Amino acid sequence: MAEERPGSARTRPRFGRPTVRDAISGFVTGLFSIPEGMAYASIGGFAAPLGLWSGIVPTIIGSVFARTVLMVTTLTSAIALTSSSVLAQAGIDPGDIGAIATMTVMTGVVMLAMGLLRLGSVMSFVSTAVMTGFTTGIAVQIVAGVIGDATGYVPDSANTVGKLVDAVLHVGQWDAPTVAIAAATVAVWAVVRIFRRLRALATLIALLVVSIGVAVVGATVELVSDIAEIPRSLPPVTLPDPSAIPALATGAVAIALVALAQAAGISAAVANPDGSRSDASKDFSAQGVANIAGGVFGALPTGGSLSRTGVATSAGAQTRWSGIFAGIWLAVIVLAVGPLAGQIPMAVIGGLMIVIGAELVLGRRRDIVLVATTSWLSLIAMIATFVATTALPLQQAIFIGAGISIVLTSVEISRIARLSRFVRTPDGGWEVEDVPEVLPDGQTTVLHYLGVGFFAEVDRVRQFLPDTAGARDAAIVLSLRGAIGVPSATFLKAFEHEITALREQRIPLVVCGVDPAVRRRLARSGALASIGEENVIAATPRLAEALDLAYDRAERLRVEASA
Repeated sequence: MAEERPGSARTRPRFGRPTVRDAISGFVTGLFSIPEGMAYASIGGFAAPLGLWSGIVPTIIGSVFARTVLMVTTLTSAIALTSSSVLAQAGIDPGDIGAIATMTVMTGVVMLAMGLLRLGSVMSFVSTAVMTGFTTGIAVQIVAGVIGDATGYVPDSANTVGKLVDAVLHVGQWDAPTVAIAAATVAVWAVVRIFRRLRALATLIALLVVSIGVAVVGATVELVSDIAEIPRSLPPVTLPDPSAIPALATGAVAIALVALAQAAGISAAVANPDGSRSDASKDFSAQGVANIAGGVFGALPTGGSLSRTGVATSAGAQTRWSGIFAGIWLAVIVLAVGPLAGQIPMAVIGGLMIVIGAELVLGRRRDIVLVATTSWLSLIAMIATFVATTALPLQQAIFIGAGISIVLTSVEISRIARLSRFVRTPDGGWEVEDVPEVLPDGQTTVLHYLGVGFFAEVDRVRQFLPDTAGARDAAIVLSLRGAIGVPSATFLKAFEHEITALREQRIPLVVCGVDPAVRRRLARSGALASIGEENVIAATPRLAEALDLAYDRAERLRVEASA
């Protein structure tokens, strides 16, 4: 039974029962895995069948355990290219099956360790602005990656946006039959989508109708079989080569980071249909298990694929069974009609991938508008992350995005910090007012701090402090209730400076609303002794009780100091 709390979404997704839509979605995704998997393996310099094996065992295992239930775990272009680079740096032949198995299993171990250590929580530091830029960038990458398949023209640029610009500038070199087939695929998909009952089948219908049409007409275009022949066999059992572990250890971490960064984009872009929450750490663990199992069955390193997940959702996926079916269908198709699937034109695949990429971008349009209208800082973060994702390796892009998020968080936290003045009313209550520019004489002034003790807040808080120079017969109460966590060293240093200044001016200070953790930190820093232990009043369950006690004590100290 899923765990639920009143008024909140279920935290754990149900496993669910397989549906007809899941079976259809799995079939479409399995079909896509043939050309796309083989193509990705080939661009990495690996044997094309490895791309097929990467879509069977890892996809099934990943779908069983993933907390993002519609995420499809398989080979991606970024993972393939990163894996190729890792082997090249290690001086290992990409045809060394034992070394590949070692690399895949080690990548899985890294992912599993990160999941068990709950390192998925680091994704909480990635803001909506950054994640929107990241996932939109990946969607554009998907479109740029199939330009050659959809137009027959292969751009020279290595940059994602550069590929799109290059293709537009060389439109005269596009292959007319290829473009016509890709356009026909998009058109059939769009027409089918008009009919509500057929929307979930639009991707499959477009693939079959146009592929059959091309075969009937006899058009000469690139086919899936032109990449490599599709073998009629199940994934072979492969044993890792322990001797390759030292050379691949660092590379496995790099591959894992790329895969996990892509998976993080999926959990942000594709919500669980049952309303349950995704869990990045659980997804890390699921992909880790998928890679460990996949490495023993001929797979390259795998991770969450935004393109394959997009295919699945576009084809009507409803539960995790869609991904399970995708792996099973791929195995069945390869065994039963592998060579026949090789007759699918690559232009059809290109057209459908353009549709998928466009859907992913349109699916983020609300987030894009929200970020753009929230603040200029958020807009800059989104654009910067998008540029990094389309121009740099993904592992670098996600780190840049996380760094931007942390900087933005620091800026926002520092903006929140402020001081307010509490003024006692005749009936014994308190009213909130602005802090006076000059500390009033002949009374106790109560200041309430709102913030978290973050080092970046110090300068802003100082701007709120009243001028104490020349103040006579005055005292200060500083209320921290419900505001401060554990103050930073910078905050404590600034606090001690103010304490010293007040002591030199003979202005009593009483601090109230202090929780045990803050009191311990004040004691270790020496600030507690400077203030006086009796002048630091702990927070109590009763609202304003500590404030009343602090005010009364400050008044007594003020009278004593002026006597």
